Amino acid sequence: MDTAAAVLAALCVPLAGAALIALCGRWPNLREGVTLATAALLFLCVSTLLPAVLDGARPALTLFDVMPGLALAFRIEPLGMLFALVASSLWIVNSVYSIGYMRANAEQHQTRFYVCFALSLASTMGIAMAANLFTLFLFYEALTLVTYPLVAHAGTGAARAGGRVYLGLLMGTSIVFLLPAIIFTMMAAGTTDFMPGGVLGGQLSGAALGALLALYMFGIGKAALMPFHRWLPSAMVAPTPVSALLHAVAVVKAGVFCVVKVIVYTFGVGTLAAATDVYWLALVAGFTIVAASIVALRADNLKRRLAYSTVSQLSYIVLAMAVLAPLSIVGAVLHIAAHALGKITLFFAAGAIYTASHKTEVSQLDGIGRRMPWTMAAFAVGVLSMVGLPPAAGFVSKWYMLSGAMATEHWLAVGVIAASTLLNAGYFVPIVYRAFFVAPPHGRDGAHAAHGEAPWTMVVALVATAVGTVALFFLPGVPLALARQMIGTG
Repeated sequence: MDTAAAVLAALCVPLAGAALIALCGRWPNLREGVTLATAALLFLCVSTLLPAVLDGARPALTLFDVMPGLALAFRIEPLGMLFALVASSLWIVNSVYSIGYMRANAEQHQTRFYVCFALSLASTMGIAMAANLFTLFLFYEALTLVTYPLVAHAGTGAARAGGRVYLGLLMGTSIVFLLPAIIFTMMAAGTTDFMPGGVLGGQLSGAALGALLALYMFGIGKAALMPFHRWLPSAMVAPTPVSALLHAVAVVKAGVFCVVKVIVYTFGVGTLAAATDVYWLALVAGFTIVAASIVALRADNLKRRLAYSTVSQLSYIVLAMAVLAPLSIVGAVLHIAAHALGKITLFFAAGAIYTASHKTEVSQLDGIGRRMPWTMAAFAVGVLSMVGLPPAAGFVSKWYMLSGAMATEHWLAVGVIAASTLLNAGYFVPIVYRAFFVAPPHGRDGAHAAHGEAPWTMVVALVATAVGTVALFFLPGVPLALARQMIGTG
């Protein structure tokens, strides 16, 4: 398969999978077998592109021209390659987990769930491989629309309300801010193509450049910068596999991916580094990191705590990009992968706890590690990564972020990262302590003590992502090479 065919296959495989899943809805085993096969085939298609990208090639495919200078086109550069690898590989693990979760909790509308999941991955591949802002915007909006049924999956009043907040904020920010930003870019630069070094150098400066950057940063609502972050905790009414999709595989990663892509390939790092009206981005990202960490510190509901942790962790990437130093940009790219593995592990563990014991609050977790040791050990690994401690991948990305901030004497970023690291420990470490070192109430772990761990498919999936988190600490070669390539030649 040549590279153009591999690009087309990566876009079409999840679409074909969604159709086959819908056709197999009457036969659950076959339906889930198709889901797993589709996920594996997508990862194979994406991984075949990696050697070419590492060798400097940029596989491309243009489907058609909408109008002169505006095409539905795809091109794989290092950042998109990393995002596609992360999303496609985690879809396999999430599918294994989903089978156990959906069956154990007797969830309704399972066929619709798997179809929308496949469509979400198709949209994610379109975002990762977009060659221009027009293509990116189309798939960005598609991702919002196909994940809405997943957020509102339960069909309850709370689920519908959460879905309305989700859809309203994400569609609203993209239409009010992002679309005008893309149109203005087309008018200023004459193109929406992504190019190494950006397309706006010499075209805009001063307040106009800063204003356009603001339109992009707040228009990319999936990055969850405050005050446009409420969609993320509101979406926690969804089943846990959907939460994992939102926080690790697709949605929020699409947000920070777009932030990095726009800064590097539309504005250009050099253009922003020479500007004087963009320092506000570091202030907004720093405020989001600290404020979200404080909210997480006070949250007793486990998924709510994890949701605000995600809001905080996403802004690490935005802050690192705002520093505009090569090392911090490498850290931002690495954190896309590190956070994906660590956070999906935490959400998997939260879902396993709910499935095995029906506990949802941190205050209910005393002693749970004694009967769910695999789950809580994996949770502890995820905590290490979120705090930024070895041997977890989050340490590597934070090291690069801090190194870049210190090299450029960006003391605001240094202070925010240091303070938030302490806050991360403050709201995560007590969970692990409760699980392993506090006795269960009345000397036993409640009515569900005999049930032990969640179904084996769920445990296998969360252990696999925990192992991946540690493996990325010791073997960061591929994401590091892609990150360095991105800041070098694009």
